[in-house]
Formats: sequence, C-alpha cells, structure tokens
Amino acid sequence: MGTSLPLPKYHQIYLVLREQLQEGRFDQDGVPGEHALAGQFDVARITIRKAMEMLVTDGLVSRRPGLGTWPLRGASSRNSLPAANAQQKAHLTGLLENIVNMGLRTSVQVLDSTLVWAPPAVADALHIAPGEPVHKSLRVRSTEAGPLSHITTYVPRAVADFTREDLEREPLLMLLEAAGVEFGGATQTISARLADAQVARHLDVSVGSALLSVTRVVRDVNERPVQLLQGLYRPDRYQYQLQLSRVGSIDAKVWVSEELSAQFH
Repeated sequence: MGTSLPLPKYHQIYLVLREQLQEGRFDQDGVPGEHALAGQFDVARITIRKAMEMLVTDGLVSRRPGLGTWPLRGASSRNSLPAANAQQKAHLTGLLENIVNMGLRTSVQVLDSTLVWAPPAVADALHIAPGEPVHKSLRVRSTEAGPLSHITTYVPRAVADFTREDLEREPLLMLLEAAGVEFGGATQTISARLADAQVARHLDVSVGSALLSVTRVVRDVNERPVQLLQGLYRPDRYQYQLQLSRVGSIDAKVWVSEELSAQFH
C-alpha cells in the first residue's frame, strides 16, 4: 500500500472503510466485494477479510452469503454530517471572500458533475427531503506545487443550476452568487481523515495518509442551507487560521500560496 503508518495493512484498510461507512459512502450500493477491495487496495483477499471481520465485530456491517456486505442501520450516524444549527456559527463575510480568492489562485480539475438524488445524510445537512435532486460535484484543486484538495460538494437543484463547464470556469461560490444567493453564514467542522485509494491517487499521497477534513454547510441570509462541502486537504499544502478576540469575534482565513507550500518542502 506504500504507507509509512506503523499499523498492519488490514488495520489501515479497516480504518479507511470505517470512515467511508461513517460518511454513508456505501448506504445505497453496499460495500464492494473482497475481490474488488483487494484490487483497490492492492492487497491479498485475506487482508481484506481481516479488515471486514473487524467491521463486523464493531457492528458496522452485516455480511450475508449471496447478499453481500451492507452497513448496519446507524453506522453512518455515529459520525454523521453536522446539521446547520449543531455547531457554533462563524461570521463568514471575510472567510467567503478568502475562499473565493483561494479558488481563483488555484487550478481546478472537475472529476465529475452530475445530478443525483440526495442520500439521507446529505439531505439532513441541507434540510431537504431524502431523494430530492442535488448537484454533486467532485473536484481536485492544485497549486504549482501539486494537488491540494479533493472536494465533494452538494447543491440543491432548487438553489442553482450550473454545468460542468461552469465549474471549470469559476469557483462554486461565485456561481451561487450569480444565481442570486445572498450568503448569510456557515457551519464548519474540521477533523482528520485517512486517504483511501481513490483520494490518494488524486492527491498524490500514500493510501492511509492523514488528511485535513473540512465539512462546511453554507447558508443564505434566510438560514437556508445552499451548499454542503466535504473537502480533504493535504496538510503540507493547506493551512486554516483563526483569529480569536477576547470579546468573541472570529476572523477566519485559509492560506494557499507558493510561500506556504515552500515552508513545508
């Protein structure tokens, strides 16, 4: 797997699959079979089998002969997406501008842009009914130093319509603003994730590498969620900074520049 983590391969795969289960990745189609996973992670099937046994022991999946492997009810909710009112609100007047500027300073590769039916976790975060149409987009942003982030976004079709070509031309927040969205605020959660095989390939890191994980729900002035973002960032090329005052105001900034990248190389 090409990773330096001091863990057995089956345990690394278990951690990656557990995170994907918690994100609801397999809620609709089930967990891929042992043969497919072995090819994805480039390991023997017995290694996959050990990882799956750990997931079964944790009560995250159910394995039935002839029926496949499926997430157990509640597996994704144990680390579910934050609802818009579940976290401390951040004042985003400066942050949104900073994020847009970051988008203008980086190049983007649109991997996919399709209209899908909102999975339950996505629908909950966007305050819409499960199954409502949403624009799902997968993008990789890069600096001159190389790939920076792997971004998955969901936007209700009722909020804005845009094309893949639009995403290749302008940052998504600018497209939403052009569609008439007046931004009011956002809820953001920052944590850590391990790179799976797909993300590792796009970000040019080893499978199992630690990544900075950002989940952001952007709302309009009427508190309606208009965008859900799930971003995975290389920590050597991305920095998130908060300025906190003693009276409670927050000025948040993200930094992506050649100077920052040089500090980590």
